[in-house]
Amino acid sequence: MSDDQPIAAPLRLFNSLTRTIEPFAPIEERHARVYSCGPTVYNYAHIGNLRAYVFTDTLRRALLWKGLAVTHIINITDVGHLTSDADAGDDKMEAAARASARSIWDIAAHYTQAFKQNIADLNILAPSEWTVATDYVPQMIAFAEKIAPAHCYELDSGLYFDSMSVPDYGALAGGRDDAAHARIDPVAGKRNPSDFAIWRKSPPGEQRQMEWDSPWGKGAPGWHLECSVMSQARLGQPFDIHTGGIDHREIHHPNEIAQNQAFHACCGPDVGAAEAGFTGARWWMHNNFLVDRQGKMSKSKGGFTTLFSLIDAGVHPLAYRLLCLGAHYRSELEFSADNLAAALTRLKRLVMGVEGLKARAEGVTWQSPRLDYLRANLHPRLAPLLEQFDAAIADDLMTPRALPLLEEAIGVKKVPVDEKLCLIAAFDQALGLNLLTLTRADLRVRPKDAAITAEQVEAELERRTVARADKDFALSDEIRDGLIARGIEVMDGDPLRWDWRPALGS
Repeated sequence: MSDDQPIAAPLRLFNSLTRTIEPFAPIEERHARVYSCGPTVYNYAHIGNLRAYVFTDTLRRALLWKGLAVTHIINITDVGHLTSDADAGDDKMEAAARASARSIWDIAAHYTQAFKQNIADLNILAPSEWTVATDYVPQMIAFAEKIAPAHCYELDSGLYFDSMSVPDYGALAGGRDDAAHARIDPVAGKRNPSDFAIWRKSPPGEQRQMEWDSPWGKGAPGWHLECSVMSQARLGQPFDIHTGGIDHREIHHPNEIAQNQAFHACCGPDVGAAEAGFTGARWWMHNNFLVDRQGKMSKSKGGFTTLFSLIDAGVHPLAYRLLCLGAHYRSELEFSADNLAAALTRLKRLVMGVEGLKARAEGVTWQSPRLDYLRANLHPRLAPLLEQFDAAIADDLMTPRALPLLEEAIGVKKVPVDEKLCLIAAFDQALGLNLLTLTRADLRVRPKDAAITAEQVEAELERRTVARADKDFALSDEIRDGLIARGIEVMDGDPLRWDWRPALGS
């Protein structure tokens, strides 16, 4: 899509800096640069974490939809992220290594691979580059050395950033008071409650698995420093868009902005005068929370819901993507078994609709053409849907308004089937549901605890077919009831014949 000419509606995005929806124009012509805060790889990502990457992928697809090339960076945090927002406490990676008696490097590798599998399962486009925090430690030390004389001070526990040394600290969070920092544990000697660690020294007599020599002693970088350094290294400053969860808007991203302001003042074109308006990125965008009323979304409580656990329950991962797309990214999204089951049913209906069109189009050549060509050549019944879909995507990624247009496109009567498929393919490039290749059989995901195999199900259904042919309806009903009791949905008259019943519980 990056070679397409943009179509009608101008892209407008919500900027957390201004709390307004603004027309988006990239710094470089037809090229957007995007940085997304990635996972801390000390555990599996829960589905609340993953909502952030469905949002970021939707943003990236919208930029592509509008004819822009996109350079997208996602970082992997494998050091420096504490077990809370506090400046006192343990590194999440060190704590996980100690708890499991494994190498911190092994833990990082395992959970990084698991996260990348989640990304693939959700049909999220792989970033242009993954940046790994430990690969950038020398650059982090160099960055800290640049800003330290004017903006930092040293304590026994490490090097701290003076948050009052930059203009408008905390503006992204909506103010400069200390309310957002009330949960930060006090550190003896800190000048201000909002000051934060740039470099944390290893405690005397303690050897961390990950530590490096620095001008401030052996230790490790702070979490906030990592994103400033990696985004600047790969995208330059300023770049276009920085994304993250809404929880980053209060502390992590304001601290990034403060570091960016300091570095810009010390090393940028305006040496000696920090700019209040410089933040490192032009747009800061945040997705809202996924809310689980059963309280399973916190890793600290244990038993949290992962994408792997949904798949183990018999749910195709793209049902979760569809659930996310059904709510606007800036709205809270409630997660429940019923909501997920409804999303899975909706996905099945979409796939069935597209499969029906593909069956009718057998032997007909069709593809997803350039959007400008599609817009100029669509059937009059379909053209308004394209305009409405474009307007929805351009209106701050309004996917809840776009999805019904996809469903309407599938159902439109008296139009050439190849044109319908071209339009659906174009819509799906923006939505990422993989509708043109997904089949109903693909959606038939076997629950991990199923007490029967697919081959056994087929054998039982063949036995039932014979029983019905022999008019032995008692045996037919007995076989059907036995399958139902084992978590199988028997579908008479449907070519698929049967499906697994997801084990979602209450």
